[in-house]
Amino acid sequence: MCGITGIALSDPTCPVEQDLLERMTHSLIHRGPDGTGYHRGPGVGLGMRRLSIIDIETGNQPIANEEGSCWVICNGEIYNYVELSSRLERAGHKFRSQSDTEVIFHLYEEYRETCLKHLRGMFAVAVWDGNRRQLLLARDRLGIKPLYYANGGSLGLLFGSEIKATLASGKIAREVDACSVKNLLLFGFVLSPGTMFPAVKRLAPGHYLVYREGKLSIRQYWELHFARSGEADTRAAVSGASSCARSSSRSSGCTCAAMSQSGPG
Repeated sequence: MCGITGIALSDPTCPVEQDLLERMTHSLIHRGPDGTGYHRGPGVGLGMRRLSIIDIETGNQPIANEEGSCWVICNGEIYNYVELSSRLERAGHKFRSQSDTEVIFHLYEEYRETCLKHLRGMFAVAVWDGNRRQLLLARDRLGIKPLYYANGGSLGLLFGSEIKATLASGKIAREVDACSVKNLLLFGFVLSPGTMFPAVKRLAPGHYLVYREGKLSIRQYWELHFARSGEADTRAAVSGASSCARSSSRSSGCTCAAMSQSGPG
C-alpha cells in the first residue's frame, strides 16, 4: 500500500507551495513508511509515500521520462509490467529501473490516454504531461485502489489516495454533505461519486480524469460486460477463467518473490 497526492493549478505557470504539498503528502504517511518523494514544476506538485515492494533500490517515485517532461506516481501494482517492458523496449523505449511504475509513462508516451487499456493490475495513477500542461488521473478497472479529487475552482485540482490528503491542503472546505449523511444512514454507504464532503469526489472504477488549464473531463475506459442467458458455454467459461488465472500467476510471480524477500506488508 502506498499513498499518492498532488495538485494541478489552473494557472500552469504558477509554482505550487512546498509546504502545501508536504502537508498533503505527510497526511498519507501511514500508507507508505519506506520513503517520501516530491516533484514540483510550473503548475503542478506531486507527492508520494512509498511502501517498497518491487525494485526496492531504484523504484522511488515520482519517476520521470528522459526529458523530464512526463512524471508519474502510482499506488498499486501493474501485473503485466514485464511483458509491457519487453514490448516497449522493442519499440525503442529505454528503461532505467525494474519498477512497474516506469512502464506507465513509457506506455503513456506511446498511446496517451488509451495506455490504460493495456494495463492489468490494481492501481491509482497520476501522470503529469508537462508538454501538454495536463494531469491524467486513472483508477483500475474494479476500483481496488482508491482515488479522490477536489475541484478547487480558481486554485486548481487536488487529488489523493484518501480524502484527508485534499483536506490537508487547507484549500478545501470541511463542510459535511447532509445528503451523503442521509445516504450513509439509509444504505450503509455514500453513493458514488459523492463523499462526506461536497467538494471532494471519488473517481469511479474504470474511469480516468483529465485536467488541463482549469478544465476537467472524466471518461470511462473499461466496462464489465455480462453475457446474456444462454450465450455463454459453460466449458468455454471455465476454460477462459483458468487461462486468466494462469496468466495472472505468471505475471505476478516475480512480485510474489519480491514480497517474500521484503517481508509481510
